[in-house]
Amino acid sequence: MEEYPPYFDKQLEDCNFHDAGDLEFPLGNTVKSLDLIQKNVDEIYRDGKKVFGIGGEHLVTLPEIKAVSKYYNNLAIVHFDAHTDLREEYLGEKLSHSAVIRHCGDIIGFENIKQIGIRSGMKEEFELMKKYKTLIHKQEELDVLRGKDIFITVDLDVLDTSVIPGTGTPEAGGLSFNELINWFKYLSEFNIIGADVVELAPDYDSSGVSTAVATKVIRELLMIM
Repeated sequence: MEEYPPYFDKQLEDCNFHDAGDLEFPLGNTVKSLDLIQKNVDEIYRDGKKVFGIGGEHLVTLPEIKAVSKYYNNLAIVHFDAHTDLREEYLGEKLSHSAVIRHCGDIIGFENIKQIGIRSGMKEEFELMKKYKTLIHKQEELDVLRGKDIFITVDLDVLDTSVIPGTGTPEAGGLSFNELINWFKYLSEFNIIGADVVELAPDYDSSGVSTAVATKVIRELLMIM
């Protein structure tokens, strides 16, 4: 990968970042795994830094938001995804990737969430998005979040399956890579205080294209932080 992203005319060396390594989770224990994430993210913000989470299924965003919300009282989420993630539970489990944004909304308020690229979910979830006007289609609709502290969460299935087939729940009709970058360009004018990129499943794409796309998404998102 080149160190110069032409979209933002910056070098990677222009960004002050550190790879803190991987977290090791207790196998099969969701609650302890989430607690471990929250503890580590809390330490990052206590040290005056920002988190950029990479990898995992989308539920990892919940403990990040729990930790970050302790340090910002004006927090908002910009959520890129194919799916609503607004269920109260999924298959009897409340701690689910299908419910992660619902839980985050309970923490920061649904009026502080904007969702982009959503094209799959239950009717009740779409009604919830309509009630709080979370689903947006134009960049200018983000302007209501100006002045807020923004956490960006990117589920890679927001991109079309032709762009990134290697994800757990692919959905046709998604964004192109350039459309996603244009959203990032608009968000570069906002106060980004944290981010994550989740749901890459490289074993589902033996070509390696999905991994290459994911690394580009990470690189470009880093440019606006």
